[in-house]
Amino acid sequence: MIHSIRFFEQEIQHNCSVPSDFGAKLEIDFTSFIRSNTLAFDIHIEFTVPITQFRNADYTWVDTNTRRIANEYSPKIIKLQNSALVQANCNYGIWEVDPINTKVLLWRFNAPDATPITQYHSANNQKTVVSARQNFDFVIKPSLLFPKNKALEWSRSKIPFSAIAVFTDHCDFDTPENLKLQRQFFKAQQIKITKGYFINHFSKRPDNASFERDMEELRMWQEDGHELCYHSLSQSIKSVEESFKDFTNFTPPFVSPTWIDHGYQPYNFTLYKNNAYSDKDYENVLKEKQIKILWNYIDTGTATGGVINQLNPTHFTLERFSKGNSALSKLTKAQLLLKNIIFHYYADEELIHKYKSTAGLFKKVVLRKEFSNTLPLIKNLSSVGKDIFKTFWNWNSAKKQPYKLAKYSPIVFKHRIDSETFYVFQTLEMVDFKSSLAPGNLDQLIQEKGVFIAHTYFSVPLEYHLGKLFKNENEIDPLVAKNFEYLRNKIINKQIWNPTLAELIQYWAHFEKMIFDIDSSGTVFCTPNSEIHYRTLTN
Repeated sequence: MIHSIRFFEQEIQHNCSVPSDFGAKLEIDFTSFIRSNTLAFDIHIEFTVPITQFRNADYTWVDTNTRRIANEYSPKIIKLQNSALVQANCNYGIWEVDPINTKVLLWRFNAPDATPITQYHSANNQKTVVSARQNFDFVIKPSLLFPKNKALEWSRSKIPFSAIAVFTDHCDFDTPENLKLQRQFFKAQQIKITKGYFINHFSKRPDNASFERDMEELRMWQEDGHELCYHSLSQSIKSVEESFKDFTNFTPPFVSPTWIDHGYQPYNFTLYKNNAYSDKDYENVLKEKQIKILWNYIDTGTATGGVINQLNPTHFTLERFSKGNSALSKLTKAQLLLKNIIFHYYADEELIHKYKSTAGLFKKVVLRKEFSNTLPLIKNLSSVGKDIFKTFWNWNSAKKQPYKLAKYSPIVFKHRIDSETFYVFQTLEMVDFKSSLAPGNLDQLIQEKGVFIAHTYFSVPLEYHLGKLFKNENEIDPLVAKNFEYLRNKIINKQIWNPTLAELIQYWAHFEKMIFDIDSSGTVFCTPNSEIHYRTLTN
């Protein structure tokens, strides 16, 4: 059934011919060639017959006429033309099948753009996106299992085979007053969120909420079952020296495993290297404060109508985004589309920098009448315009391509800073709760058994934010409230699991030790794990 297996890691290759029958197990040993400093590698598995069916992230069979990808939180099960079932013995890595050659299964470990992390650098805080540093010290060698009749698939949700909705909220605009209103609203809706908070009251906004001044209110959030997480330490930025002193010396008021970067704080996960802070020193502070979960400062895309499931790359295309915004004005649609082309379709940091620079120059010339900036504006417009024109010129193909950092559906992955490993998560930007949490979107999430980790600003008062939670500073928008009521009912009916971020990652950590095996009769079984739900999948 297997023609050959090849290992790709830089220039190292190994070829072999491995026969296999139904009911067999094929162990793939890469330890003989992998180097200690290896950051990524692929295993190229070629079958004697084509792969015709692929188990999708929504737990349905799909064909291989288009590229199929299964990440670490999707089943790794395929069906060959001769009806043979093949499944992985573990959830490590990514399975990928290219329609150009359906006899080949790529088993990829830390593929490009699959584990992206933002790193800010230079005095202007420009950024690059790099791959996570991952260890390949697996508890078992990856293997292929060939069951006779039945495969075994597992549920990524604690509620068997349901959708998952996680909210991570940034507290930039929280005040003591709206903080209380938010809490009362979510308590009534029986919805849990991971709520960012500032420890220190050091802010350009005098009414900003902080643990320093609003301890009692924030502790009530905990009592209601929410997770409180660091949104850096303060709203505004101190000097580099003072900032690192705060970071090194702060005393956690309670164990908060999650850290969400805020702005350009020098001690942020995405910025500390720009300030000559060593990996070891940074790691030691995180360990001391019991921080284990970090944000990669990346959104897969922006939620809107039809765009909600981070596990489904087809949600994150220009075509899907355009359709989701069809009810908006032409000007608003054009603005949002341009932003998505730059930030998500290309996701090229040099282009993003030029785009931001162009926007700044445009304000100077048009609004402030600083005509000395006219020539730089024209140059920037010409440079950015080339890529935008190219996108529209090739619109029929470009509109269907998944965004660069959505292709492999990165949601949660592991990253080694120095010697210790931490969890890193990627978010879905969610600002318009009228469109993104509309009943149709939530129904689609349920149907696809999907997942989102929303990046929200529940207390944002800015007028240009459409569909925000607050209609005014004292009132929740009634249409948004109806959407949350619909979500509440789906949670109560166990169609959606609504954990905090820490709860989700605690549950997903069980998959790292999950091992499938096969007995002499060709029956697949799983090592006992009371936390994970399974079901058989008949050929």
